[in-house]
Amino acid sequence: MVNGILYLVATPIGNLADVSTRAREVLDTVDLVACEDTRRTGGLLAHLMIEARMISFFEGNERERVPELLRELRAGRSIALVSDAGTPGLSDPGYRLVRACAEEGIEVRIVPGASAVISALVISGLPTDRFSFEGFVPRREGERRRRLEEIAADRRTLVFFESPKRIAGTIEQMREMFGNRRAALARELTKVHEEVIRGSLSEIGEEIIARGEIKGEIVLVVEGAPPPQAPDLATLVGEAEALVAAGTKKRQAAQEVAREHGTHPNAIYEALIHPR
Repeated sequence: MVNGILYLVATPIGNLADVSTRAREVLDTVDLVACEDTRRTGGLLAHLMIEARMISFFEGNERERVPELLRELRAGRSIALVSDAGTPGLSDPGYRLVRACAEEGIEVRIVPGASAVISALVISGLPTDRFSFEGFVPRREGERRRRLEEIAADRRTLVFFESPKRIAGTIEQMREMFGNRRAALARELTKVHEEVIRGSLSEIGEEIIARGEIKGEIVLVVEGAPPPQAPDLATLVGEAEALVAAGTKKRQAAQEVAREHGTHPNAIYEALIHPR
């Protein structure tokens, strides 16, 4: 028997009109829809006038559901995996199922569409050429501090999910550990009350505090760490001279020091061969 196909189907993050024609077709033709919340997905299916067999697939039951869904796929039945909103597998269940399918040679297809991560990034006004999605910041103080310390020097734009209740505290801790970087808080994307607050971390934090309360689904985009500043030439030459004294050739010493500090070796080498 030929295996079924697992479809990863992106669903709207707010505006139901954003559902793609292909997503509608796949949801209407698969044998089973695996979803985080059957009530929420049921509402989407009703809006699309689709009747489908659904099964819950969320963080709490993901490990137990994977073998069950694999049996369905081996039996030739196709499955659509959806999250409550956006692309499944990003801070939502799905990774374990996709990995299991890949290991068994079961075909997995993507039906792309809305993503809160990408939507917030491109609307933020911050660099998009390199970015890191960090998901939700840990709730516990110690774990949260360790996570932020790990990524404080990352030069890529950082994208986070956070809850309205914790966002003010998270922004303040980021300001303390990252410095007062540029940021953008995207709220309720594609919905009626869509909003993007841009500014420094302190400015955004002050705006949230002034409001007293902020609601909705939040994506926080934060500027990456600035490039490290190379030491002055005298310090670089001093390091190169120490290598030369230890037996390294001058050109090689200049290159090693330049590589270590992300600078050009020419000025260092010139200072070594023409000391003042």
